Amino acid sequence: QVQLLESGGGLVQAGGSLRLSCAASGRTFSSYAMGWFRQAPGKGREFVGGFNWSGIRSYYADSVKGRFTISRDSSKNTVYLQMNSLKSEDTAVYHCAANSKGAVVPGPAEWDYWGQGTQVTVSI
Repeated sequence: QVQLLESGGGLVQAGGSLRLSCAASGRTFSSYAMGWFRQAPGKGREFVGGFNWSGIRSYYADSVKGRFTISRDSSKNTVYLQMNSLKSEDTAVYHCAANSKGAVVPGPAEWDYWGQGTQVTVSI
């Protein structure tokens, strides 16, 4: 059974940084894509970024490009989202996701597994 557990959310001032973690278990993820999504109150789930374990390149939404960075620790099956230069519009619940088909796609319906999410609040 696949489990994704996020941590690292919190309250931060605009311009600050946070690092989110996603610990994955229950499967061999070498062929999976891993991604981060976020959902602000009253809005749909938005793609933030992702990568395929077998690849090198990471993909990002335009809204976070240059500010957010995804990294991985394969030995721990853990994915990180480093968020810098945070803005108030980054406030959302951030979810980790896994796609067994290995594709990094922006549509949340394409992703098979989800974590429960971690709240990120950016104050002005």
